[in-house]
Amino acid sequence: MSVRLAALAAGLTLLAVASGAAAQPFTLADAQERVAQSHPDLRLFVPRREGLEAEARSAALSPALEIQADLENVLGSGALQGSRSSELTLSLAGVLERGGKREARRALAAARIDALGVQRAATQLDLLAETTRRYLDLAALQAQRPLLEEDLAQRQRIARAARQRFAAGAAPEASALAAEAGIAQAEARLAALDAEQAAAWRRLSLLWGEPADGAVPTVDMVPDNVPSLPALTELTARIAESPELAAFADEARIREARLRLAETEASPDARWSIGARRLQDGRDVGLVAGFSLPLGARRRAEPAIAAARAEQEALAMSRESAALQLEAVAVDAWSQIETGALQVDRLRTDVLPRIQRAAAQSERAYRAGALSYVEWAAVQTEITTSNLALLEARVATQRALIELQRLTADSWSANDVRNGVSE
Repeated sequence: MSVRLAALAAGLTLLAVASGAAAQPFTLADAQERVAQSHPDLRLFVPRREGLEAEARSAALSPALEIQADLENVLGSGALQGSRSSELTLSLAGVLERGGKREARRALAAARIDALGVQRAATQLDLLAETTRRYLDLAALQAQRPLLEEDLAQRQRIARAARQRFAAGAAPEASALAAEAGIAQAEARLAALDAEQAAAWRRLSLLWGEPADGAVPTVDMVPDNVPSLPALTELTARIAESPELAAFADEARIREARLRLAETEASPDARWSIGARRLQDGRDVGLVAGFSLPLGARRRAEPAIAAARAEQEALAMSRESAALQLEAVAVDAWSQIETGALQVDRLRTDVLPRIQRAAAQSERAYRAGALSYVEWAAVQTEITTSNLALLEARVATQRALIELQRLTADSWSANDVRNGVSE
């Protein structure tokens, strides 16, 4: 699973296409590298692993031996006055573990360490996916700027034409004033966009804990291509290998080890001791030995065994429920990609060419006096709205693709592009 997660992390870096407008853009790979090196959620796994390894060493230890010293028949009354009748016993005692308790403890510790590795890989994958989403937000905002700048330039042309017609007495001044107000609105949208870019850059840089001072760097363009996806039935079948369900598999191994450890408690541990006893009266020395085995261990272990088995059954049901939820999310993401690809295709091939031709004809008609300012400005608004809708559809499609790859722990090459989506 860790290999698949690493492949997916690499695949996420393919979601950005290098921009030719900037010499050295701040790439998605740069952002992901900073997050992988400095995010506290990833650095946290180092002390956690050290702690689990220490627990594993402790679990491998045998029960400690004990040295016992017993002094009897001293400071009493009658014949037991003083220490004349005292008895001193020195012995060595220990516990003989039965039922494979030591091996069960070691298996549980090893399962927890193995699960930690998968947890770290899944956490890293989630962080890289979140980094990609925030990077995509910033790229989308930067992609809006040329669209809004073009809208501003067109509105300035409209305003100049409206002012010329007013000066010639062919139109009221209200048309010129309305056109100039449109310029102010377009400039305000550009100023707001700059503020949004700064905020998006701060949100992105927070992932690696650095202050977002200075200018917002240029990032890669929003990807314009959508890779070909496998069939929906094949896609949902890959849910079984998702990071979330992989965590269930590791938790199942941990609970199996806990059940095995609980079952070992049915075999009671034997306590033994051996030593020597010295009698002060006569100064005789004798060997002493002891052995004890508790009764009823199986009956006392049954509740813990039943609880461990119930946890196993509950985990299986939780995994089944999680699989259904993940499948529903994957189907939704797959549908969003299909819908987004269709919307991008229709906007690019059907809607925008017609609106652009309408804009050219509207300008000629306006200058000829056959069209009002309001009608020409409305067509320009439609062009800007359609361009922004196209960008939004591309961003939504990439967002769904990020989620789909995160869910299935798989990646698809952007070089395998759907027909009709790329230019």
